[in-house]
Amino acid sequence: MEFESSAWSESLRTTLCFLFFSFTAVFSVFSLLIFILRHIQPWCTCETCHTYLTAGWASEFDNLSDWYAHLLRRSPTGTIHIHVLGNIITANPDNVDHILKTRFHNYPKGKQFSSILGDLLGKGIFNSDGDRWMFQRKMASLELGSVSVRSYAFEIISSEVRTRLLPLFDSVIGRRSPSDSVKPHPELDLQDVFRRFSFDTICRFSFGIDPGCLKLSLPMSEFAVAFDAASRLCAERALTRSPLVWKLKRLLNLGSEKRLRKAIKMINMLADEVIKQRRKMGSSTHNDLLSRFLDSIQDDRFLRDVIVSFLLAGRDTVASGLTGLLWFISQYPQVEEAIREEAGRIMDLTDGVATFEQIKSMHYLHAVVYESMRLLPPIQFDSKFALEDDILPDGTFVRRGTRVTYHPYAMGRMERLWGPDALKFRPERWLKGGVFSPQNLYKFPVFQAGPRVCLGKELAIVEMKTAAVALVRMYSIRPVDPSWKPKFTPGLTATFGGGLPVIITPLQGC
Repeated sequence: MEFESSAWSESLRTTLCFLFFSFTAVFSVFSLLIFILRHIQPWCTCETCHTYLTAGWASEFDNLSDWYAHLLRRSPTGTIHIHVLGNIITANPDNVDHILKTRFHNYPKGKQFSSILGDLLGKGIFNSDGDRWMFQRKMASLELGSVSVRSYAFEIISSEVRTRLLPLFDSVIGRRSPSDSVKPHPELDLQDVFRRFSFDTICRFSFGIDPGCLKLSLPMSEFAVAFDAASRLCAERALTRSPLVWKLKRLLNLGSEKRLRKAIKMINMLADEVIKQRRKMGSSTHNDLLSRFLDSIQDDRFLRDVIVSFLLAGRDTVASGLTGLLWFISQYPQVEEAIREEAGRIMDLTDGVATFEQIKSMHYLHAVVYESMRLLPPIQFDSKFALEDDILPDGTFVRRGTRVTYHPYAMGRMERLWGPDALKFRPERWLKGGVFSPQNLYKFPVFQAGPRVCLGKELAIVEMKTAAVALVRMYSIRPVDPSWKPKFTPGLTATFGGGLPVIITPLQGC
């Protein structure tokens, strides 16, 4: 009798398990179909969606962003809808103002975005909304706005330029061999150099550690390699048609998600060790951001998220901005000479690196930096997700849950915003009477705008100006390939595929 009861119980459990997993499978398939129907809409046969799905744009445009810019220029409202992605993309300043300021609370980063970067950034400021974001925003604003922090940051930047960037360029020139008919001028990948430069500076500023990536031997730290891999792999998540793809790979620890997990493990190990050591030493003897945040944040995991977010923001954006800036300068000799002329009026011939006050006085160089970022913004686009149904100022209806993207790269190429010479590199458009004159932030949202406007904006500009003027005063820098044009690789920032190989020539008298 007991045997029959046991067999019956086992049969019941088997049946219940089968019913449970069958229901789960059916529910999962049903959820997937709902997601596809609401967000991917694979049946859409409009010309834009067909071109996107078949990559037909690649026959005419080098970059996806150039195709978007083309579509947005043709749109009467400056707004388009990529139905298969469930993405509304706009280059309309009124819409940008609406999204970033007027209806700010209706357009958070959103859970979709947070999940993509969650493993890397955790609950850091660039991956948060609501009260958690507000707390970090106030804390960061207080620290980054202080004179002592700005002075400390400039000391690091100046030191990195003086003791590493300039000696590296000199060492490359020292390897010249005029007798070598194949390569009389040694080449240097400018993008790689600036990535090393910005990584060293932001690590010293944020963590108080020096990875030394810009030393003459050009070593690459394990931390930098892991950080590169994690940033790239997180960006690849955003390119997948459905988040279910990368989430399933993460669950099974396969492929790119396995590599991402390994990279983030390396980042966490270093960050945890630095935080542990700094808590032992106390915060009073250090000026880096980590030390300043120790007393305000007791949760070490949260502290790690905050600092890694600053690393991401301060490394790749500056490197991308500097690479584009030096390329534009190389293409316009008159701009290059104007920078030297301005620096000659403000600096002495014996000055190697400009002081903070001298950098502030360089209005023309400031205009050159902004003009460079107008056409090649370090972050080409940014997305939010609508909490509730809404209507944009241009009449576009936004359904709840829709991804809404504003596109600084395309906005910098709009004749209706910048005039008939929008595609021309002309720094003078930023000057009035020789003094730098900023434009409307919602017309130029390279640093975002509204409540989320970039807190590190001024530090980033100072870093770019300090490095650029030091290099332009001492060297002639030209691409190895005179016909080189920017071609971007997938990433969280505008990364140039293949880097930017250049030839460096010293200027006479330097």
